[in-house]
Amino acid sequence: MHGMNPKQMAQLMKQMGIQSIDIDAKKVIIETEGKNIVIENPSVTEINMKGQKSYQIAGDVKTEENIPDEDVKLVMEQANVSKDKAIETLKETNGDIAEAITILQN
Repeated sequence: MHGMNPKQMAQLMKQMGIQSIDIDAKKVIIETEGKNIVIENPSVTEINMKGQKSYQIAGDVKTEENIPDEDVKLVMEQANVSKDKAIETLKETNGDIAEAITILQN
């Protein structure tokens, strides 16, 4: 489709039953079992092809580890610390509950 202007491209896509819409997103978060994939300053395009929607996303990517709420609660109770302190220490210990409690109790 080299040399085709955007108007021609849009017309061709319409004929093929393809619609695209730019979405004004501030952040995209993909939650997985062990981590979140965070895309900041995203450029998001929704592509609708005959009722099937897909999304194209580009931006600044970083990952964040998920720490289960029950782990945070246990560390908070055992070490008598705030939620933020429990989360911070669990991140430092790569989720090792026993090590986090030991560090916080000393």
